[in-house]
Amino acid sequence: MPKVVAENCVACGACADVCPESAITVDDVAVIDSGKCVDCGACIDECPSEAIEN
Repeated sequence: MPKVVAENCVACGACADVCPESAITVDDVAVIDSGKCVDCGACIDECPSEAIEN
């Protein structure tokens, strides 16, 4: 399951835009809903600040 490294997150929303399950919301930082996440890794690949890791 991907995890957000909050200190690296710039809240750009790229991860939320690419998530096929709408499992990510972004306020001050990205938050991944573990109940919706299917561990596809799209958010990890899309994040420009490398704030999401496996």
